[in-house]
Amino acid sequence: MRSVYCIGELLIDFVAEKQRSNLSKAHEFTKKAGGAPANVACAISRLGGTSKFIGCVGNDPFGDFLMDTLEKNNVDISLAQRSKTFTTLAFVSLSEEGERDFVFSRGADKRLEYNPTIRKDFKDNILHLGAATALLGGNLEKAYSRYFFDALTENAFISFDPNFRGDLWRDDEESFIKKCIPFIQKSHLCKFSLEEAQLLSGKSDISECCNHLHDMGAQIITVTLGSDGTLVSSSKVKETIPSIKVSPVDTTGAGDAFIGCLLQQISTLQNPHDILNDTHLLLKMVQNANKAGAITTTNFGAIPSLPTREMVFDSSEPHL
Repeated sequence: MRSVYCIGELLIDFVAEKQRSNLSKAHEFTKKAGGAPANVACAISRLGGTSKFIGCVGNDPFGDFLMDTLEKNNVDISLAQRSKTFTTLAFVSLSEEGERDFVFSRGADKRLEYNPTIRKDFKDNILHLGAATALLGGNLEKAYSRYFFDALTENAFISFDPNFRGDLWRDDEESFIKKCIPFIQKSHLCKFSLEEAQLLSGKSDISECCNHLHDMGAQIITVTLGSDGTLVSSSKVKETIPSIKVSPVDTTGAGDAFIGCLLQQISTLQNPHDILNDTHLLLKMVQNANKAGAITTTNFGAIPSLPTREMVFDSSEPHL
């Protein structure tokens, strides 16, 4: 089984549950561990995979809580860093349908320092890049780009999720688009929401979005569509895989559970790059990943809601 290295932010989500998707109306918040790449790392390990997190948290009680959370979920944190800067915080308000409103208070995540000794570890493994805060400048963006280059030179299978957060890119969406392009061009797998696919392609029709993103260089594209499932697009297929029916209470982390489940399955292949040419297996993996994402929406908080292996996989499936 290949290791999956997840790079990006690890932060505290202060969640205002069932108080409408408007933070100005929220009064009480519950502390949760969050950050898209960290969620992905936990999803992989909960499903039986091997995940390693590369990111930075503060040397404070919130940072202690986050490190402890990853360890309890069997994520390797040996490559994580601590900073004197306070741990990054996100305030999240939820509507009754589970939709979210975000506000960020950035801190230690931007302090990540590049570690050149990791480069050889990427060889023939998987690198997942979550970009919620990683393209906002500073040390994190520099480290992020250098790890991306390292992974390319070491024949790693590369997954990219732009994790667009409007609050972080107010009036500067063009910069976000420009910064995402090199990752889309070189990644083997790109996971988008419909909003992200439209923003990054400049198209409104979902099929045209995918065609444009493929022209950029993306090889496999998945566009998560909530209860409508996931569109899978490659040079060989363009098909929407339905999701399972659930009653969502919190959509936070659903996309992370999806891509985590997909990467966990890819990590079981002798050569992760084989998925680029096996459409049947890819669609089956996406079906399982849809299930993982849907299950995650049925409880509050991303990491506590992530499914176990037994909840997702049919034990008879040989690759999983």
